[in-house]
Amino acid sequence: MIVSIASGKGGTGKTTIATNLAISLERDVQLMDCDVEEPNAHLFIYPEIEKSLAVSVLVPKVDLKKCNFCKKCMDICQFNAITVVKSNVLTFPLLCHSCDGCRIVCPEQAIDMTEREIGMIDMGRKDHMVFLNGRLNIGEAMAPPLIRSVKTHIRKDMPVIIDAPPGTSCPVIAAMKDTDFVLLVTEPTPFGLHDLKLAVSAIKILDIPCGLVINRSDIGDDKVRAFADQEGVPILMEIPFDRRIAESYAIGEPFVNRMPEWKSKFVQLYKDIETKVNGREKKGA
Repeated sequence: MIVSIASGKGGTGKTTIATNLAISLERDVQLMDCDVEEPNAHLFIYPEIEKSLAVSVLVPKVDLKKCNFCKKCMDICQFNAITVVKSNVLTFPLLCHSCDGCRIVCPEQAIDMTEREIGMIDMGRKDHMVFLNGRLNIGEAMAPPLIRSVKTHIRKDMPVIIDAPPGTSCPVIAAMKDTDFVLLVTEPTPFGLHDLKLAVSAIKILDIPCGLVINRSDIGDDKVRAFADQEGVPILMEIPFDRRIAESYAIGEPFVNRMPEWKSKFVQLYKDIETKVNGREKKGA
């Protein structure tokens, strides 16, 4: 089963939930940090990295000796990644989505696709955990290709936990897509509620079952709970504001290590997710 941990906004405790859940299962589990613009799950897991793989995308390279400057490549590009200026062709690799359209429509076969490195995937282990970490190169704007590359390493023989990016933009959709369940992490504040609404709307479009973890649940108000009830989103766990949890986070230690009573709660959380996924599959059958 593949569970993605997401949130409508940053700072709700998404990575905290992902890492503590992975540790609590105490069985073979794969943890994938797909928050590639700012991955930090490794700061709590301390994995032994065994290898790193470069990830590249294809971008156009124009042979001006063959080009007749017909502008067909420019016309087909919806992202303004290639343009014709008099007797020259300019390419903007950071805008390119690697669709290959410019090469296909070129009547003179003047365009080839060349690789451009956008980031790295770190792969390693920690105890029972298989760990993967995507790292987008500084200045890169295209996170989805790297996220999709990380997900090609998903293993089917163990539970998979994906730490998705925050928000509701393209990188989040890339991380959540084709997963079995989305566990949303929020906080009971006006900002938390606003961004939770956006996240739930996106998940409905993807048609993936979801549940909710309310972090720092004893602050704020009950509007998040009311929204969850209205939308039929089950609240699977509530974590109160606790100084010990904050202290654990500050020193990079999963709080289940300091508060072992929470391990059984995270195990139950995973079982509840399994029940909901299996129930949906039987209903669909």
